[in-house]
Amino acid sequence: MLYVAAAVFLGWILGANNTASILGPAIATGVFHHRKITLIASIFVVLGALVNGHEGLRNVSSLGSAGPYDGVIVLLCAGISMLLLTRLGFPASASQTVFGGLVGVGLVRIGAESMNWHTIVKFMVSWILTPFFAAMIAFFIYHVLALWFRTIHKTHLQDLFIYAASWLAGLYDAYALGANNVANVTGPVLTHFNSIELAAFLGGLSIAFGVLTSSRRVIDTVGKQIVALDHFSSVVAMLAQATTLFTFSFIGVPVAASQAIVGGVIGAGYARGVKLSSGKTVLWMVSAWLLAPIVSGVFAASLCRIL
Repeated sequence: MLYVAAAVFLGWILGANNTASILGPAIATGVFHHRKITLIASIFVVLGALVNGHEGLRNVSSLGSAGPYDGVIVLLCAGISMLLLTRLGFPASASQTVFGGLVGVGLVRIGAESMNWHTIVKFMVSWILTPFFAAMIAFFIYHVLALWFRTIHKTHLQDLFIYAASWLAGLYDAYALGANNVANVTGPVLTHFNSIELAAFLGGLSIAFGVLTSSRRVIDTVGKQIVALDHFSSVVAMLAQATTLFTFSFIGVPVAASQAIVGGVIGAGYARGVKLSSGKTVLWMVSAWLLAPIVSGVFAASLCRIL
């Protein structure tokens, strides 16, 4: 029950925080009703975790050490770090906080010489690539879709397209979030579950619960304070983010949904000819991404040593 409780705790925080990342642009621009889309999206989160979450679960579990309660320490420290950032109104990264916790505990338990540095470097490189990859994808998608969208001359048909595309993009995002980020929730404690399917199901349910209890504060940060988006560019940003998460899920590396959506929003905005609404907001987000693994790692290492 201790392992389950720790996983549910982190999954809830991850889901609540990353609802802004996967649905923020469309909710903030008024395309979605908050409660309606979160209810349906929560189902797709569980499906994504069950169908495409296994590779990431195996990779994250390979970073763990042999201590009996190390996974619980990692999940608790990651969850607390994310909770603090969420309360400040900024999208935090479970990938960074879980990674920091795993490294912190590993350094205490087995030492630097025994760490799986190949996997660690792969994770760190993914942090750098994620926002840039999402921005490029968004820039490309915007110009491709815009060519076709301009051929629709009737306003009501344009509105219908935006509405249908927003729903498809939102559900694609929810599925990709479950597939990619379930590894963060139950990966550190995978060895304590009877099967990888059970770990994926529990992780997906935990994230889905967080999606259902999400707050509008972080949603407004993502949807309004980075780049001013219209309905069309919000769809593009969501598609870019989902594609980024889904791509990394195939190589088994959980990445930050918050990084992907920031890259997607910036890429869509620049393709539209709109620059940053608040460079200070982006700098604050980047600072949070850099501090999150350090804070979580120091916290986890300290708690591990004390226990």
